[in-house]
Amino acid sequence: MQPYYDSLIAKVIARGATRDEAIRRLKVALAELQVETISTNIPLHQALLCDPGFVDGGVDIHHLEHWLVKREQS
Repeated sequence: MQPYYDSLIAKVIARGATRDEAIRRLKVALAELQVETISTNIPLHQALLCDPGFVDGGVDIHHLEHWLVKREQS
């Protein structure tokens, strides 16, 4: 892939009747997703989907920033 590629390789969207169902479907989709020859942030999204704050839905626009800091510190 050229160094000037569009950084958006794919967009994965999941929906469900409930938040839990949508999260479960997204976890499956990310587990099955295959992207070759380049690094992706799939593992980051998989870890974030297991974060209790995200799962419970009590997040704001700063959640990812705070979550990344906590993750680095542990």
